[in-house]
Parts: sequence; C-alpha cells; structure tokens
Amino acid sequence: MENAVDQISESSMCHVIYDRFGDRDVLQVVTSEVPAPDSGQVLIRIHGAGLNPIDWKTRKGLGFAARQIEHSLPWTPGYDVAGEVVAVADDVTTLAAGDRVMGMIGFPATGGGYAQYTLAAADELAIVPEELDLVTAGALPLAALTAWQALFEVAKLESGQKILIHAGAGGVGHFAVQFALERGAHVVATASAGNRDFLAELGVHEVIDYRTTDVAEECYGLDVVLDLVGGEAGKRSLHTLGEHGVLVTIPTVTADEIISAAEELGLRAHGMTVRPDVFHLDEIAELIEDGDVKVHIEQAFPLARVADAHELLEGGHVRGKLVLDCR
Repeated sequence: MENAVDQISESSMCHVIYDRFGDRDVLQVVTSEVPAPDSGQVLIRIHGAGLNPIDWKTRKGLGFAARQIEHSLPWTPGYDVAGEVVAVADDVTTLAAGDRVMGMIGFPATGGGYAQYTLAAADELAIVPEELDLVTAGALPLAALTAWQALFEVAKLESGQKILIHAGAGGVGHFAVQFALERGAHVVATASAGNRDFLAELGVHEVIDYRTTDVAEECYGLDVVLDLVGGEAGKRSLHTLGEHGVLVTIPTVTADEIISAAEELGLRAHGMTVRPDVFHLDEIAELIEDGDVKVHIEQAFPLARVADAHELLEGGHVRGKLVLDCR
C-alpha cells in the first residue's frame, strides 16, 4: 500500500477500492488517472475524507447502499470530503479553483471520497469556514447532516424541550448534542463513564452511563429521543417519552421493530436516512464560524492505513469522528 502512495504523480492519484464485499482485507489502495470534471462538476484535491458506519456496513454488503453498488464493483467508498477545488466544468459558475469546500458527495451509489482527488457536483458543496482546517472538515458533512435532519426536520426540536440523545459522544451524537444545546433544549445524553467529561465540556446537562443505568428508570416525559444505537436500547427508550413525544431512530436495520413497538404503546417513532443538503451544511458552517459547534476528531489515518481506520470504526466506540488524511 505504501508503495502505491509513494508513486503518485501529477496526472495520477491514489484511491481506495474494493472489488468484492467482505472484511477489511478487501480494501486496497490503487493508482488511477486523475479524472476531469464533466458538466456541473468540480474536481477536488481532497485533504480529509470522513469515515462513517455506513462505510463498513456497505463494505460487508449490508444495507441499502450495498444494493445500489453491488453490480458496480470495483468501487471507491467514502461520502464525506473536504478539500480544495482544482478545476471546474465550463458551466459551473458558483465555485472556482482555490475554493475550500466540503460536502456529502456521491450518495449513495457513486461514493469516491477515499481518494486524493474526486469529482463532485458543484451543488453538493459548501464553503468551509476559515476556522476549520480541511482535514477536520472532511469528517463533518454526513454525521452533521444526520444530526441536523433528525433533530429539526423529523423531531422538530424546539427551544425549552427535553431531549435524550443516545451515544452522545459518537460521530452523529457529538453534533446532535451541540445542535440541540444551541437550539435551547435541555439535553440528556447516554455515554460510557469515560466520555462523561467530554460531554460535560460540550455543555450537556445530564450524562447517563448506559452500562450502569436504565434510561427508562432515569428519564420520563421527554419531548424527543434521538436513538443512535437501535435495537433494545431504542425500544427501551420509548418508555421515557411523554404523551406527545417522538423518538427518531437512525440505524435502519432495527427501525421497523422500534416503530412497531412505539405503535403498540400509542407513541410516535420514525426512522430516517440522511440526504445531502447544501443549505443545511451552510447553516452548520455558520455555527462553526461563530464558535457554537466544534468537530472532534479522535484519529486521522493516511490512505495507506484505511484498513486500520475501518477496524476502529467497526468497534463502535469512537469519540467524535475518524478521518482519512488524503494529502
């Protein structure tokens, strides 16, 4: 892998592919020509590419994205990028070479983020605030958009409401707690004891250690639950809702059973799938610019160590985000 990275030239680039579904050993770093932008596209020299749980699930052939790409292998994974625009198609007027951009690109079938260069639709990209370095910015779009859309589009969270956020220290979770606090909600989050201080520093009002405490005994009458864990944790959380409360569950694999359990209890629960939205990204960028939201990176990996990054990602106990440093 290191050799492939060393051999890069100006007309070629390194990127990650897999040609079959499977364990981490299917990931390989290869060299290809740098592509040229087509109508509506820009070419980005990637600095940071975010890693998300959907990446390892898709690599294993699980979930809806895997169904979209199974006949298009080999495929370059990655939906989150930030970097510098190096070329634009003739019909692109909104961006120019040198612009610092980030976006959730190629979702769900194109991907392309685990690379030194990639093509993206100009309308998928937001300008990165000066306060944010481009490697860190690469970890933001998908997780931040998931949190934003779950809280404000699906749950319709309002100031003064009380919300429980499961896995508050994780990738989506650490954005969700900050967005909810910024909106003026009272925020309760579950986490391991080791993440209590991290969440307290973000401003979370109450942290519940999910290993020692049953949320259904600790919380009641909640307006919103954001369930980033799924399964039994999601179902148990239904008992914390007030009569008019709503639970939003993110893991798609258990969404149907949680929604059914809610219906049996006469409560509301919704699943959701994130979608690219550059207007939401712009709003999130503004919060970062104002210092209201921070992106926490647990670790950055070079492209050559993508399998190590996936190993940590699959473990499921990352604080904040993991990112590939593609420079």
